[in-house]
Amino acid sequence: MNFSKMHGLSNDFMIIETITQKISLTSKKIQTLSDRYKGVGFDQLLLVEKSFNSGIEFNYRIFNSDGSEVEQCGNGARCFALFVYLKGLTKNKKIFVSTKKGILILKILKNNLVRVNMGKPNFLPKEIPLLTKIFKTKYSLFIKEKKIYFGAVSIGNPHCVITVNDINTKIVSELSPLIQKNDFFPNSVNVGFMEIINSEKIKLRVYERGSNETKSCGSGACAAVAVGIKQNILSNKVSVELKGGKLEILWKKENDVIYMTGLAEHVYDGSIYL
Repeated sequence: MNFSKMHGLSNDFMIIETITQKISLTSKKIQTLSDRYKGVGFDQLLLVEKSFNSGIEFNYRIFNSDGSEVEQCGNGARCFALFVYLKGLTKNKKIFVSTKKGILILKILKNNLVRVNMGKPNFLPKEIPLLTKIFKTKYSLFIKEKKIYFGAVSIGNPHCVITVNDINTKIVSELSPLIQKNDFFPNSVNVGFMEIINSEKIKLRVYERGSNETKSCGSGACAAVAVGIKQNILSNKVSVELKGGKLEILWKKENDVIYMTGLAEHVYDGSIYL
């Protein structure tokens, strides 16, 4: 099986195209491949599939390192775009792909920058989903006898965003697994911790479903900015600083789509016998 290793701000991926090769992957195989000592090693595995929808070039599937399939991955989307272009699977620099949650529009810019139309942020509790019928800009839960306040949104996948004074707080690793297991989030949730520098700049750490904390999370960056704008504490254009680098997020108005721009990097090509 041929594959490529890529990363978006150190959020790393194994990318496999199933257009010219036939493969069969189970959750157990994905877990084996994700092992950084005995396998290839990655945060997520991305599959490039042929689309059967008119006007859509590819189908985009995402699997976490634990083998679970998820709906969205923003950093992966940028790498997906660069991969299909570098491999000659498309000559277009504006690429339409389908996901489990809808259509993404990927645009390759100069110097390996890729802009992704991530769709419209969805704050409806049933769509995130949350175990409540009432929308709030801030929800609260008791975790380890401590009241936690957070915003919640779907960027094709569920996110909760907690504002902290210092991003280097140890509660990231302490609280995230407990929040993800809480019944308030029926499908679990990606947990973001946002430190606000000013209205146009934030720092962010994200504890992802099925992958623990990653060095960057594109959908998490979009979620944090969307929640911050909804809470009237952020501007429409925000620079998001993650452990792996920076993303630029633009959300002009609430009924509009949200855009993410950042680097995608090809690391190497390889082949492996399963």
